[in-house]
Amino acid sequence: MSLLSKSIFKAYDIRGIIDKTLDADVAYSIGQAFGTAALAKGEKTVVIGRDGRLSGPSLAASLAKGLQSTGVNVIDLGVVATPMVYFGTNVLGASSGIMVTGSHNPPDYNGFKMVLAGEAIYGDTILALYDRIIAKDFVTGNGQYSTHDIKTSYLERIVSDVKLQRPIKIAVDCGNGVAGAFAGDLYRAMGCEVTELFCEVDGNFPNHHPDPAHPENLQDLIRCLQTSDAEIGLAFDGDGDRLGVVTKDGQIIYPDRQLMLFAADVLTRNAGAQILYDVKCTRHLAPWIKSHGGQPLMWKTGHSLVKAKLKETGSPLGGEMSGHVFFKDRWYGFDDGLYAGARLLEILSKVADMTKTLNDLPQSTSTPELQLKLNEGENFAIIEQMQKNANFPGSTEIISIDGLRVEYPDGFGLARSSNTTPVIVMRFEAESTEALARIQAALKTAILAVKPDAVLPY
Repeated sequence: MSLLSKSIFKAYDIRGIIDKTLDADVAYSIGQAFGTAALAKGEKTVVIGRDGRLSGPSLAASLAKGLQSTGVNVIDLGVVATPMVYFGTNVLGASSGIMVTGSHNPPDYNGFKMVLAGEAIYGDTILALYDRIIAKDFVTGNGQYSTHDIKTSYLERIVSDVKLQRPIKIAVDCGNGVAGAFAGDLYRAMGCEVTELFCEVDGNFPNHHPDPAHPENLQDLIRCLQTSDAEIGLAFDGDGDRLGVVTKDGQIIYPDRQLMLFAADVLTRNAGAQILYDVKCTRHLAPWIKSHGGQPLMWKTGHSLVKAKLKETGSPLGGEMSGHVFFKDRWYGFDDGLYAGARLLEILSKVADMTKTLNDLPQSTSTPELQLKLNEGENFAIIEQMQKNANFPGSTEIISIDGLRVEYPDGFGLARSSNTTPVIVMRFEAESTEALARIQAALKTAILAVKPDAVLPY
């Protein structure tokens, strides 16, 4: 076996660079470790799938063999979006699954997103797989292998439930990610007229990076809306679990504002329910949720963490600034960009002017995600010191569930440790550019007090 690097075992998934930290041997070992863990929970079958990356076929084949070597049966869905594996763990009589995906990382990356006995695993549970591989602590057996085409049942499940009041003309940009194999078919089946951009699945990503969180990756979609009769644009990340939205007039509707529309809709059926969102989201979200009769609950960033909290609270809806949206209302509680797009179209098919409806959602001046790059481990130490020494004159609240979110009467500043790379992620929002500058200066001072040589990204 090639040398196993602990660095690939991240907070929410396993992720590495092909032929450097990740190869077929590593995938086989992960199959052995996961299969052993699944059997210990009484699971007999594991659902697997892969995205359109070039390394997918060899990794998925080795993963399957590793799983089978423990005595686990494998149901291989082939090339699918990540949410289709999650869907499989809800409908195929097997509640564990592994998706082979590099998500939105560069082409030479790949990895594994995992559900064990119905729960997205993270943190210590992922590290336990590493420990098990190092100790070679595997059970052995002889599992069966079968393939299954889940596309039809997945699309039928959505189309049977999510209904449009009128046909809508849309443009979708899949950035050559795996969502391209399904998005056009899904939305056409719902009654949309669909213009497809970069929907050919190509693991080289020749057109632009499949990550709708960054405005530069949405420019083709914005141009398409300007030059066609499409009314709205939907964009997806590389594995289809995140959604980006662009209006006819070229405005980007970020996920925290998408969540406002989803919350208003979900609360009509779940009065008084808790709506979850992560620490990066706009400060307009909590008052919006309250005004629609819900209870806002801010939580830590990370799709696995939000999923776990959703399960714990029984909340019908959760979302993250990164674009993961989790519907438990009428769906299964996992993040699914294709499904979120369907729900958005359902809501917008009922309004007279969808561009106005989207642009009217409350917003403030805000920054994109800013990253302070550091050495391995430094990010956690700095945040810990900042939490200890927190002194922000004029602030109304300091929230420390995930880093530091400092609330002011006219805005907020956030500094939190990334769980996947050695950076401190920062985000700011305020009612004016002056307020934004003032809040940014306050957090800069707090960071420099701990690390005087830090080079800030603003």
